[in-house]
Amino acid sequence: MEADYLNSVIKQFEYYKLLGDKTMAQLPDDKLTWQYNQESNSIATIIKHLSGNMLSRWTDFLTTDGEKEWRNRDAEFDNTILTKAAIIKTWEDGWNCFLGALKRLKEDDLAKIVYIRNQGHTVIEAINRQLAHYPYHVGQIVFIGKMILNENWQSLSIPKGNSTSYNAAKFAKGKSRAHFTDEYLKSEDTKNSENG
Repeated sequence: MEADYLNSVIKQFEYYKLLGDKTMAQLPDDKLTWQYNQESNSIATIIKHLSGNMLSRWTDFLTTDGEKEWRNRDAEFDNTILTKAAIIKTWEDGWNCFLGALKRLKEDDLAKIVYIRNQGHTVIEAINRQLAHYPYHVGQIVFIGKMILNENWQSLSIPKGNSTSYNAAKFAKGKSRAHFTDEYLKSEDTKNSENG
C-alpha cells in the first residue's frame, strides 16, 4: 500500500510540473514577469516562491526542519528574477530537489516524524501538505498563462467543446487500472525522446 502511495504522489507531482512546463513554453519570455496589478504575483515570483519552499522543505528532508535558517521567504515575493533562463533554472532547481527527495523515500520512511517550524508531521502528512500547496500555485501559473494568451491559449486538458468526444473515446476502451496521469506523462516522454 505504501509503495502505491509513493508511486501515485510522484506521478501527481510530475503531472503538475508538466502543467507548469507547458504553460511557460507557450508564453513569450517577457510575459513570465507580467503582473495583473501590484498586489498580484507574476509567474516568475510564484516560481521563486515554489522553488524556495521546495529547497527548504526537501533539502535533508528526514533530518532537518523544513523551514531552513537560510530561507528568506519574504524575498521570494520580490519580482527579481527577470530572464526566462533564470526563471526556468529556479523552477528546475526546486523540482529536482523535491522530486529527488521524494524518489529516495522508502516505505518505512512514511511513518517517520519530520518537522516544519518545529511542528511534527508524519512523512505522509508532509507530502500531503505539499500536494495541496504546489498544485495551488501551479494552478495560479496556468491561470495567469490563460489570461495573458487569451484566445491563443492551448488547452492543457480537455479543450472546451470536446468533452463528449473525449469521453466516447475513453468509454470505447475496456476497463483498466492505471494512474490518470500515465497518458499525459507517457506522451510527454515519447515527445522528448523523439526530439532528443
